[in-house]
Amino acid sequence: MTTLSAPADTRRRRAKPSGGVTNLWTATPLTKIVIAVTLIVSAFPLYWMLVIASRTNREATDIPPPFLPGGNLGANIQRVLSNPDAHYMAGLTNSVLIACTVTLSVVLISTFAGFAFARLRFRGGRVLLLLVLVTMMVPLQQMGIVPLYRLMVSLEWVGTLKAVILPYLLNGFGVFLMTQYTEQAVPNELVEAARVDGASTLRIWWNVILPAVRPGMAVLGINTFMLTWNDFLWPLIVLTPDNPTVQVAINSLNAKYGTDYVLIFSGTAMSILPLIVVFVVFGRQIIGGLMEGAVKA
Repeated sequence: MTTLSAPADTRRRRAKPSGGVTNLWTATPLTKIVIAVTLIVSAFPLYWMLVIASRTNREATDIPPPFLPGGNLGANIQRVLSNPDAHYMAGLTNSVLIACTVTLSVVLISTFAGFAFARLRFRGGRVLLLLVLVTMMVPLQQMGIVPLYRLMVSLEWVGTLKAVILPYLLNGFGVFLMTQYTEQAVPNELVEAARVDGASTLRIWWNVILPAVRPGMAVLGINTFMLTWNDFLWPLIVLTPDNPTVQVAINSLNAKYGTDYVLIFSGTAMSILPLIVVFVVFGRQIIGGLMEGAVKA
């Protein structure tokens, strides 16, 4: 009697894989609920801002308050742009220029310094890195604002964008972050192999370091851009009312004898658009950098 057997490909399909993990983690219903609640709580302030920005002041102060957008968003934005005290468009332009310049400088200098501290051996390197860490412990906004302002007065930079840009072209956190990231992302053997091939230090930084630390640069860039964009105290002190940043311009939207909530919320809604654009453009790099750091940790 002949026993029929299934074809070989059918047996292979029925066989369970012996190696590899096809599903590392499955979200439980409780996890999905927590994620959904977190998303709603995080997004609600933005939604509420748009609701108030599209209403009138009378509707914004109603009890109970409105929970659906109105039809006055365009008119309120026009009021913001035509406000003679705020100089909103000048503030928006200044903030874009300041944030982009500071972010580019911080990312490039921090990447250079991170490469030097992580993969180059030179006398006093650890001491210099320790000094960089010490600067992170000094609150510049609180302790350094008076001498910094006196320095700007001596240089006759008060009222110019240089006074806002120059003090923030480098920060210790960026150097420390890129040093740690370079140590994890770039093996020392890779740098030594490039040297054996005859590559110069600058060539190694450009062809070896930059491609490897790009996610870290994206994370540092978005953090620097946000901090610079949202800075309020120093631009308020050192710039003139007719040449503000966007945060100072929003503060100037307040009415003289009351608070115009609709005007402030409309200006704030317009001010977050560049941040949204930056997140959309660099989102994959940011998430990739955070996840890569988490896996390596």
